[in-house]
Amino acid sequence: MEEIADAAGVTKPVLYQHFRSKHELFLELLDTVGQNLLAEVEAKAAAEQNPYQRVLAGFRAYFRFVCERTSAFQLVFGGGARLREEFAEPVRRLEEGMAETIGRFIDADIDDAHRDLLGYAIVGLGEVSARRWVSRRAGGLDPREADVMALRLADLVWAGLRSLPPRAR
Repeated sequence: MEEIADAAGVTKPVLYQHFRSKHELFLELLDTVGQNLLAEVEAKAAAEQNPYQRVLAGFRAYFRFVCERTSAFQLVFGGGARLREEFAEPVRRLEEGMAETIGRFIDADIDDAHRDLLGYAIVGLGEVSARRWVSRRAGGLDPREADVMALRLADLVWAGLRSLPPRAR
């Protein structure tokens, strides 16, 4: 906690006024990072009217977050947060929120279980791809690569989504 207080420019007692333990601080960080990521993806996707552009905007927001805030991404998805059950819950909540958000954007005549499955599949695709990207780029991430990855995954996902039965109008 002393190192964290020093890095934050406060004293250790001030830090303990806000967080009773490292455990509590870590949970707050997981939740905050997760909510920031979800808000960015949702806002960028919602701003688009064209379905393909919505998919692309969601992936762009996601990979730009990974590129610009790699340490925050690793905090949540680097594996350590999932090792202990009390830290795994905020990650599950984030994945659930992302899957629900994606599911709401899927404009197809499918049942809720199908929509839920696709939401989680798209979340998994992005997460695993981002973890691989981060693990292979120890020297830092290139924002241009973020855009290329977003485009490639959006193309893949869109190819599948456009084959779904359209909603009855």
